[in-house]
Amino acid sequence: MNPLGERPQNSFILEKSSRYFPVWTCGTHRTEIVEKIMTPDGNQSSDATEFVLAGFPHLNNAKVELFSVFLLVYLLILTGNVLIVGVVRADTRLQTPMYFFLGNLSCLEILLTSVIIPKMLSDFLSRQHTISFAACITQFYFYFFLGASEFLLLAVMSVDRYLAICHPLRYPLLMSGAVCIRVALACWVGGLVPVLGPTVAVALLPFCKQGAVVQHFFCDSGPLLRLACTNTKKLEETDFVLASLVIVSSLLITAVSYGLIVLAVLSIPSASGRQKAFSTCTSHLIVVTLFYGSAIFLYVRPSQSGSVDTNWAVTVITTFVTPLLNPFIYALRNEQVKESLKDMFRKVVADFLRNLLLDKCLNEKAVR
Repeated sequence: MNPLGERPQNSFILEKSSRYFPVWTCGTHRTEIVEKIMTPDGNQSSDATEFVLAGFPHLNNAKVELFSVFLLVYLLILTGNVLIVGVVRADTRLQTPMYFFLGNLSCLEILLTSVIIPKMLSDFLSRQHTISFAACITQFYFYFFLGASEFLLLAVMSVDRYLAICHPLRYPLLMSGAVCIRVALACWVGGLVPVLGPTVAVALLPFCKQGAVVQHFFCDSGPLLRLACTNTKKLEETDFVLASLVIVSSLLITAVSYGLIVLAVLSIPSASGRQKAFSTCTSHLIVVTLFYGSAIFLYVRPSQSGSVDTNWAVTVITTFVTPLLNPFIYALRNEQVKESLKDMFRKVVADFLRNLLLDKCLNEKAVR
């Protein structure tokens, strides 16, 4: 730069701390932004356009068996949750706040597992486990968006049960249809918005190596940050704060609600009534403990990139175990839901037989 402060033509300045460097061209006043980065060894490199998912590196000899098991689990997850959504919408007896929130939870489980499992299953049958950068960021966003919404919804469901048990007379007013819709919408939006900022930040990170291996079976936060060729400490701290706000706050609400429910159950004079109530609460608490425990282990810590090798084992709990258990614990063990499913099944069979007989009669008339 000359003493007059003018930048000479046909020159450029490269700042080590910047991801971009400007190029000034002769005879023009425009600045082109060329996306180049400096790798730790000082060599220039362009951003990666695809990654490789490591999957289950220690179980490569059992790919067929893993594919079969995970496919079966995925089909069971879809079947159980689709049944809940269908029966809640079809049966007017289940048009209550509890089943309305259960339907939302099942929708979240279907979407959450579908974000990860189909790609994972295809990798079992493929030699190349590549995933494009855009697909990786999309998977990253929807996984955390749906996961955050599920945490908020579990907290709302615990409050709903507390109001129904501890304040039965005021319950219809406190949890009216309009209130339930607004609360459910808040849960979806509450997961949608906070995750947007960290996703954009991860998308703008410089990834130096083309085809770098993501040490996981999907694009999780820790493994992705580990591949960035820049300091991600501030981003990890931001993720830690957001995860703490969503997970810990919803956990506190859930724990307080169930604690008050337990105190209310203890006041029930009938021993059989207490046993039945505790049986239901215990089942719910098992799912909540698994879900929150694994999430806290994975995401509520200041640094995520330092211990990613064992994260896949814990992620299996949130990706497979809890979505599989939720339909059975929250709904399919419920007598009212069982009766609704039986009625729906009888109706489907009756309609099928009626249509079959009608077609047979029409064919016989046509022959005559």
